[in-house]
Amino acid sequence: NATIKMLTTFLILSLATIHVQGFVIAGSAPRQDTLTLGVTASDKSQLAQLAGMTTLSIDSGDLKVIEDYAKTGYITDATTNPLFVSQAGLSGDPVYSKLVDNAVEYAVAAGEPDEASTVSLAIDRLSVNLGAAISMIVPGYISTEVDPRLSFDTEASVERALRIIQMYETMNVPKNRVLIKLAATWEGILAAQQLESQGIQCNLTLIFSFVQAVACAQRGAHLISPFPGRILDWNKQQRGRTEGVSPEDDEGVVEVKKMYDYYKCHGHDTICMPASWRPSRGPGYELDEIVALAGVDRMTIPAPLLEKLAASEEPLKRCLDPESAKASEMSLIGNGMMNEKEFRYRLNMDGCGTDKLAEGIRSFIGETEKLEEAITKKVRAMS
Repeated sequence: NATIKMLTTFLILSLATIHVQGFVIAGSAPRQDTLTLGVTASDKSQLAQLAGMTTLSIDSGDLKVIEDYAKTGYITDATTNPLFVSQAGLSGDPVYSKLVDNAVEYAVAAGEPDEASTVSLAIDRLSVNLGAAISMIVPGYISTEVDPRLSFDTEASVERALRIIQMYETMNVPKNRVLIKLAATWEGILAAQQLESQGIQCNLTLIFSFVQAVACAQRGAHLISPFPGRILDWNKQQRGRTEGVSPEDDEGVVEVKKMYDYYKCHGHDTICMPASWRPSRGPGYELDEIVALAGVDRMTIPAPLLEKLAASEEPLKRCLDPESAKASEMSLIGNGMMNEKEFRYRLNMDGCGTDKLAEGIRSFIGETEKLEEAITKKVRAMS
């Protein structure tokens, strides 16, 4: 499909070169199938209006696309996920092949005790190589995800996160620019709590329920990524709904607004950064959820939707603001600190949270395993 094609035809840098810890990736001339050859957005565009009230991140692993939007001045951060890393590793693009080859060489030279450990290190190194390249394009945060197969292992998640941070620091990317992405399972939330205590900021992802958002904030997570579009998908399927709804009635919008209000009402510093968008009213209204959540702390948005925002100059109203949220008088959950039993019970009773969290983890694991297979072949060839 078009999305996969975009990801697999990854980038041609317009930067002359990108230097990544001991090797150089040379830029090449733009190809005809490149998604965009430059982005323009006036100061009256919805992109500019939105950036004036919400910090914007681009959700992409395509360095050229990230660069184009960063140049507008309205995008400060970038997020990646296992899909983007996998597609980079499997794309065959010469630029990304250099990132992969470097990762494999690094892992083989590290002298890991067995092949599985070497492959694991190579995958982490590839994620860091991609993140380091992105860090040279955007001035703000970059997000790098811990292996999703560790989503139910707190200790292993912490160990893997520390390894990722250490690799970034050797590449001169300070830890205050990196967000460690973890699935918002109970174990992932506890891992984030430990990492935050060490000054490592975390992005808790795959959030589809209010209880996940509250638990993340109570345990001190720096940022959460709720997915309003997938919450809408689940509710449409469960209700057998074929027609669209108003953005105000979109279940994903309602849930994210509830999370945002709770944070402001109870003084949590955790940042709410929704991702994954759908048209509330159906095709032709792709910006519905984004517009309905204008004013939320942050958003991460894929390039096609950023393009629509850049092209529109319709007035954009602020829908979420901290002062209104503070006055919302929402009840405190779990006396301010849920325990594991209450978290699991509440999550179990939330059908969307339970179903979509499991589905999201399975999907990310599937992408990781595809990449693992390819990296294993390269490790064997180099060993």
